[in-house]
Amino acid sequence: MVGYLQWLSVYALALLWSSPAVESVEVISSIEGVYNSSRTPANFPWNTYNYCNAPHVNAKHYIIPPVPGAKLVYLNMVVRHHKRTPDNLYPQENELNAVPWNCSDLRQFSFGGGTTQIFHETVTPDWHPFLSKFWNGTCDEGQLTQGGLEDAVAHGKDFWSVYGQKLRLLHSVNEKDIFVRTSTATRTFQVAGGMLTGMDPALARQSFPVVTQPGTIDSIVPSYSCPKADAIRDAFQSVPAWTDHLEANASLKARLDATLGTTGLADWASWYDHFFDTFTSRTCHSHPLPCNSTGGCVAEADAAKVFAIGDFEYNYIWNAAQNASTYNQLTFGVFFQELVQNFKLFRSGEEKFKARLFVGHDGSMIRLASGLGLGKISPLRWPALGSEIVMEAWQEKESNFVRVIHEGTPVKGLEWMPLDDFITLLQSQVPADILSVCNST
Repeated sequence: MVGYLQWLSVYALALLWSSPAVESVEVISSIEGVYNSSRTPANFPWNTYNYCNAPHVNAKHYIIPPVPGAKLVYLNMVVRHHKRTPDNLYPQENELNAVPWNCSDLRQFSFGGGTTQIFHETVTPDWHPFLSKFWNGTCDEGQLTQGGLEDAVAHGKDFWSVYGQKLRLLHSVNEKDIFVRTSTATRTFQVAGGMLTGMDPALARQSFPVVTQPGTIDSIVPSYSCPKADAIRDAFQSVPAWTDHLEANASLKARLDATLGTTGLADWASWYDHFFDTFTSRTCHSHPLPCNSTGGCVAEADAAKVFAIGDFEYNYIWNAAQNASTYNQLTFGVFFQELVQNFKLFRSGEEKFKARLFVGHDGSMIRLASGLGLGKISPLRWPALGSEIVMEAWQEKESNFVRVIHEGTPVKGLEWMPLDDFITLLQSQVPADILSVCNST
């Protein structure tokens, strides 16, 4: 199963559409990936798409710009949180989990300053009358796992190997030089803590400020209300470009519903997001794909199709659909505005930080990638766990340039952009008077 899951998506997209064999071969060659381990096999390219743990900047593979005398002087980095438990539940969740979810090895601290440092543990009582609705074990829904925390620590170590040791942008991990912002989700600031500890193990059990925005207007998720954007998305998910893929995979959906008990549930019928989440959360933690009490199991080939459909849906919604760019700008324009402000502060010499680190979600990463134009180079894929986009500012003589790095690799067309042009690119993703536009009809 291990070897099979490593290339599941390669096989999957060939099954997604009823295409001639020659067309399928062309598709297959472009979508290989890993879905069952945080470690990419040594015989794969180091920057292979790994949904469980995305490739990222590291000293071994970091490419210094071929510009003599250039010096790194500033950066903004946005990452997705690392491995977690499923964020969606089947109607009869307990029945479908052969392996309990265990989070007893990850203490979750939560306390007010100056008080006892309490931590909480999740317990699923075997006597609970609603036990069928949840899995056995010690994990909550959407909780960062110990494996996810370990990946975050390794991510921070790799970050420091480049920006602390190789390039010396940062000389120590401190709150004067590094600004950290996360969403309000517990897993994002746990990942921030893991990354900081990876940068400097001495920070373990010490305090470090992390900024969040109020949950109802948080731009990094994003979670602010925008009815105009909702209407745009409803419209482009009502045309054949979208509905055809649902119809083409009706037999797949019927098999999954029969196995998982999701028949008639709107959230499981409008797209494959929930199936994708519940399958990948399991495979990334070496759990088996779901089997019900009658012996019906999700087939590996069907999981492969779901992974490929997930890529198609994410690319369509945030990149390829008519008006996708407008939808993206309305839902992420506030975060782009924050990036604009950051780089303007740097340009004017008023920026007090050397690096800004943001920890968000898959929705954060897909919107950022689309807005920066990565989808114009090649179709976007579902942002992997630990997905990373770094925006570096370099000084060459008297001028400043920006280089964008995605999953550890410089982005074609954004390898060396004048700072003013980069700020203009960011600004182009911020709708004028976004509040009014969001609430217009």
